[in-house]
Amino acid sequence: MKLQLFDKQVYTDRRNILKQTIGQDGIILLLGNEDSSMNYKDNCYPFRQDSTFLYYFGLDVQNLAAIIDTDTGEEVVFGNELTIDDIIWTGTLPTVHEMAGLVGVTQTKPLDQILHYVHKALIAGRKVHILPPYRPENRIKLATWFNVSLADVQDHVSVKLIKAVIAQRVIKTPLEIQEMEKAVDISVDMQLAVIKATRPGIKEYELVAIANEVALAANGRLGYGAIITTHGQTLHTHYYGNILQDGNMVLSDIGAENDMHYGGDLTRTFPVGRSFTSKQKELYEVVLNSMNHAISLLKPGIRYKDIHLAACQKLVEGLKQVNLMKGDAAEAVAAGAHTMFFQCGLGHMLGMDTHDMEDLGEPYVGYTDTLKKETVFGLKSLRLGRELEAGYILTVEPGIYIIPELIDRWKAENKYADFINYDVLNTYRDFSGIRIEDNFLITDTGSHLLGKYLPKTLKEIEGLRG
Repeated sequence: MKLQLFDKQVYTDRRNILKQTIGQDGIILLLGNEDSSMNYKDNCYPFRQDSTFLYYFGLDVQNLAAIIDTDTGEEVVFGNELTIDDIIWTGTLPTVHEMAGLVGVTQTKPLDQILHYVHKALIAGRKVHILPPYRPENRIKLATWFNVSLADVQDHVSVKLIKAVIAQRVIKTPLEIQEMEKAVDISVDMQLAVIKATRPGIKEYELVAIANEVALAANGRLGYGAIITTHGQTLHTHYYGNILQDGNMVLSDIGAENDMHYGGDLTRTFPVGRSFTSKQKELYEVVLNSMNHAISLLKPGIRYKDIHLAACQKLVEGLKQVNLMKGDAAEAVAAGAHTMFFQCGLGHMLGMDTHDMEDLGEPYVGYTDTLKKETVFGLKSLRLGRELEAGYILTVEPGIYIIPELIDRWKAENKYADFINYDVLNTYRDFSGIRIEDNFLITDTGSHLLGKYLPKTLKEIEGLRG
């Protein structure tokens, strides 16, 4: 087995920065992941290492954990060496000590000795900094080590560590940007293969298979469950059984994770047949204009929440032109009337996770102590609101989603009747949805589109379908 790693100094520097940020304040405990069984013990889900563990220790191997002592500088990787029974099934693999050496750690111990380190720190009244556990097996371990209930593990989560990790991981280094470019390039290839293979009569799951094939052929995999559907009004559907029919559209939201576990996240909407219908073209242009306006605003110092609201206003202006909305566009957005068509957020952070660092909490990743996440419909789904900084990588993905159930409910309440033309909207009930998404690096002066260019204008999309 050959581990995919950056140079060991990258990981050493990352850990040193983390120690400096936390200061002399106890020990940092970072847990790797273990295999999770699907339907019986030895049939496991595909393994995915914890992203923060990868960021600081780089070891893409099951059943590891690590401690960083911020007072002494001591760093220890914990893991068990393979037994002969393991080797029979897995073959000879590097030892834990050999793997740790590759990322600049000289001290290793068996996994069960981590309990001694944790208890010693707790007895001495030292802080044990942990991140929020999202895997049940890690929550159980922490509950055992801290001698608390599963519910009370959350009380031991270190907000100081959360903020320190986010502050580092959110600014992408040149090495990381290179990996992101590779991942987005694979994602572009996936999208092109899916678009070109689409035809009336094909099943959605056949297109999902094509996306998987492209990712695997590049030594990657899907970074999240593919969304390839003719029911684009459902924001995150993972049902793939529909047969594609001429006149309908396909919404394809897919992204590759490369062999260093950095990912892309791209969406295109395209016709099943050779061309869009006139209605589809009209609303596609509305979404594309909103996207282009949002992209033009990307730069350090501007709040992404404000870009989201500007994109929403541009959507309303376009929807007014096709008579689906009316009234003042700014007033419509302030009232929330645009959420009939755009119920989610404009984008999110992107990196080693599709929703980068979401396990650490959206209020910390996408917001700040002074800018709190809102709870109203639409804005509560905006994962990123904070002021942008150079080095951020994020998605821009406006959309229009025609949801019949939402139309019926709001029309019955006469909700936003000053802004929504319900009679016209009812003629779009079977429209489905449109989303267009690209990935951007925030630079010192503006933004940079990541990866190869993926066609997105009407003419370009229809050219791919020809």
